[in-house]
Amino acid sequence: MSRVLSLDLFDIESHLTEEERMARAAVARFVDADVLPVITEHFRAGTFPDKLIPTLADLGMLGANLQGYGCAGMSHTGYGICLLELERGDSGIRSFASVQGSLVMYPILTFGSEAQKDRWLPQMAAGKAIGCFGLTEPDYGSDPGGMLTRAVQQKDGSWVLNGSKRWITNGTICNVAVVWAKTGEGADSIRGFLVERGTPGFEVKEVTGKWSLRASYTAELYFDDVKLPADAILPKSTGLKSALMCLNNARAGIAFGALGSAMATFECARRYSMERKQFGRPIGSFQLVQEKLVEMYTGIQAGLLMSLHLMRLKEAGKATHAHVSMCKRHNVAVARKCAITARELLGANGICDDYPIVRHLLNIESVYTYEGTHDIHTLILGRELTGQNAFGG
Repeated sequence: MSRVLSLDLFDIESHLTEEERMARAAVARFVDADVLPVITEHFRAGTFPDKLIPTLADLGMLGANLQGYGCAGMSHTGYGICLLELERGDSGIRSFASVQGSLVMYPILTFGSEAQKDRWLPQMAAGKAIGCFGLTEPDYGSDPGGMLTRAVQQKDGSWVLNGSKRWITNGTICNVAVVWAKTGEGADSIRGFLVERGTPGFEVKEVTGKWSLRASYTAELYFDDVKLPADAILPKSTGLKSALMCLNNARAGIAFGALGSAMATFECARRYSMERKQFGRPIGSFQLVQEKLVEMYTGIQAGLLMSLHLMRLKEAGKATHAHVSMCKRHNVAVARKCAITARELLGANGICDDYPIVRHLLNIESVYTYEGTHDIHTLILGRELTGQNAFGG
């Protein structure tokens, strides 16, 4: 179970419902028993632990906070605290669940037809079908409205898709991809499509050479005159705002999840400081070390309080994109700082994968820039505070 909640200064545990506490405890046991014993090996090898997918499904973690179609129907808060536990294990495990639920199942549920929901959602909730989310392109990350991928409708109602996507989590093993493409000019013409693996002209290539999120599948998607049936389109998707709704939904979970990485590095550093002796005493007895631990813990506690309130606002239908941006920006920065500080406290041991520090440090570099970079979320909040748009153009 998450060790830091045993140091729960603000009694955050008491603000969870019994159902939320039980879900978190179950996921924490899974992380301790099934993730932590194998994750270093997979990180070294650059592979995802596929054998964990059925258990993730059994725990209800695939589409956890969605209703119906075999989904767990968990509260947003319960979902967030469970993602925290998954990321305590590894960001790659949390990313797998985040993408499956928030970026694939959510748009199918929100923008899809009944036939699309019936076909895909129960399979995805059971882990029998894997999805990916194709928005980012090689030249368009923070500015997705500039995408080059195009879908042209034919006289018979079918579509022809051309373009490419990059940095696509779960793409290597996907059964279906939610792909965003322009059907005309401008961001308002962007629509979502379901593209099944094996469709002629649809090629998937694994991204290699990563030193971050190594225990995660990352792919490039290529579409060369891919012919799609008329019913491949997500009928209720209406412009770039639909894709951004998916991202906003995912970011709230990522904000909560990132604290799991922070907790893992903090707890490792705290234990190490009590065991490691220099000058005849534990290094945890020195003022500078205590200051570092206090700064780490304060950031984590602030992030937990913010995340808890964000999810309760989300449950009440009151959360805005500004709430999500502030939380994602703050918590990922806290996790990044915790990893750096923990590496300092462990000295040379901090760069060895006998300890989890360097793995979390490398992983959080990806989380820092995906789903909206730190700087993009800064500009979103700056616009909220001043009313002035600092984005390009």
